[in-house]
Amino acid sequence: MLRGVSDSPVTRGKEVYDVLRAELLNGMLNPGDKLPMVELARRFSASQSVVREALTRLAEQGLVVAAPQRGFRVRQLSVEDIAGLTESRVAVESIALRLAIERGDVRWETEIVAAHHVLERTPVLDADGRFHEPWAGVHRDFHRALTGGCNNARLQGVVLALRDSAELYRRWWWALADDRQRDLAAEHRQLKDLTLARDADAATEALVHHIKAAPERLIAYAHEHGLADLNMPPPTELPRTRRPGRRPRRK
Repeated sequence: MLRGVSDSPVTRGKEVYDVLRAELLNGMLNPGDKLPMVELARRFSASQSVVREALTRLAEQGLVVAAPQRGFRVRQLSVEDIAGLTESRVAVESIALRLAIERGDVRWETEIVAAHHVLERTPVLDADGRFHEPWAGVHRDFHRALTGGCNNARLQGVVLALRDSAELYRRWWWALADDRQRDLAAEHRQLKDLTLARDADAATEALVHHIKAAPERLIAYAHEHGLADLNMPPPTELPRTRRPGRRPRRK
């Protein structure tokens, strides 16, 4: 049994889901890997129904795929997938942001300010130069706050599911997209300011640029190197000791 987990199926299911989701997003599970129900149930000391529920939630978010009679697998990564995913995110998040600017109230504005305050004060790197995992969560919270004023739960659900799917590519962003050479803090500040100013056109334009920057860099790299899929680890070592503003040495 997971340490500190109660016997409640609801609590157990959430714990299984949280652990598997973290492993997926951190590259501990490889694209295409099988997720055998029996082995996972044994690992977590949980029933297969609890594990199935957790895997089904992950499938709904696009992090794993379910095949009839073949069980669950980690989602395969590809250039075609990231292109389609990015196109979908641009379309859906733009609609959600425009509706939020039109419909959002003072509470929505307050949530944006609060989420941005936490984001600005959460480092992207830890003291050892590794990716600071809590940053991903507060970054997600900030973007969720931006579109939260759309007052459409179904639309917001699609926005969050697409963003979760994009997180599978994080290791590739981190190794190749060189996000730390971008001024992410300035981009987020601009998104906050334009949204609160109710400038829908400028805010949407800034959001589209923010969404597309890393995928476009990754797609260009893939085309340059003749890659159709991205199911192997990035060809450069993940930058565990790099600091912002310092470029990796080229071999």
